[in-house]
Amino acid sequence: MTAQLRVLVVDDSASSRRLLVDILDRDPDLLVAGEAGDGDEAVRQAERVRPEVIVMDVLMPVLDGLAATRLIMERWPTPIVLVSAGVDSQETGRSFEAMQAGALTLLAKPRGPGHPDFAAQAAALRATVKLMADVKVVRRRPAGPTRPVVAAAGDGPARRVRIAAIAASTGGPAALATILAALPADPPVPILVVQHIAATFHQGLADWLDAVCPLTVQVATDGRLLRPGEVLIAPGDRHLGVSRTGRVVLSPAPPVGSHRPSATYLFSSIARVFGADAVGVILTGMGDDGAAGLLELGAAGGLVLAQDEASSVVFGMPREACATGAVDRVVPLAEMAGALASAWAAAPVPGRTRLAVRQR
Repeated sequence: MTAQLRVLVVDDSASSRRLLVDILDRDPDLLVAGEAGDGDEAVRQAERVRPEVIVMDVLMPVLDGLAATRLIMERWPTPIVLVSAGVDSQETGRSFEAMQAGALTLLAKPRGPGHPDFAAQAAALRATVKLMADVKVVRRRPAGPTRPVVAAAGDGPARRVRIAAIAASTGGPAALATILAALPADPPVPILVVQHIAATFHQGLADWLDAVCPLTVQVATDGRLLRPGEVLIAPGDRHLGVSRTGRVVLSPAPPVGSHRPSATYLFSSIARVFGADAVGVILTGMGDDGAAGLLELGAAGGLVLAQDEASSVVFGMPREACATGAVDRVVPLAEMAGALASAWAAAPVPGRTRLAVRQR
């Protein structure tokens, strides 16, 4: 018989905590080994219980989810699944900060058995806890004051890049923040992003990245003109693509490999429209989303970059992309901004005119 995964549940609301415990207890593979009502108690319980996964609320008294995550990752590194109601910018902002501090992923807090989304949210929580238990987390050093290092163009060959697309899953928000904060000001190309995360948090992700990075970051809207220097995040439950007129195309087409938005959909779209004038980047994450799309992009002459294993929280997506043979360079996260800057060094100077695309 397989041993049950030990889970610590942390939430200051007794009713919410009870609901989370009931959801997890319904899975025979999971065992709720402890409960905590605030972040300070969570830190103590993490030492005493030594759970394999922690499910933790974000806004709590004494120590919130961010502070508790920092302490746990410094002392007893443990996979942490954040649950958030996502009702305001403060809560979503703290959630993404906690992911920078080492939490692995963020889920919408289940609404309760009477809500139409309850069954799906409960199933997602149980599945996520099992998946995150397999992630090998590392000890984090106490955070100190840091200043983003702006990347300069590196030694790679310059290309006539007109668009960049980035995709990520587990560990992605922190990786995106690292890259976008280090890019030179006013990149000469638009940057499109697919991040696997619960649909309710894409706006919060865009707002947080916009606040912590010098670039303008927004959720993509259908028909929007692609402008150099802007970062557009795929919205929840819509694929992100581009048109030959240089505009955003959002699609309700069926999920690709269970994902909508899908990295493969985005990479395939820029391959068809921009071909060799595009660069695709695959970052940390579980699964194989993006691999097939990057194969198309590589075949069209586009540049393909993948995050290396050492700096990835989960090397799944980069590994699968590498297995296709489409990846041109495997790059540490700290050097990814420089690799991008090198790639578009020959791109046109940003202007206000419509972005040109390849015609075939």
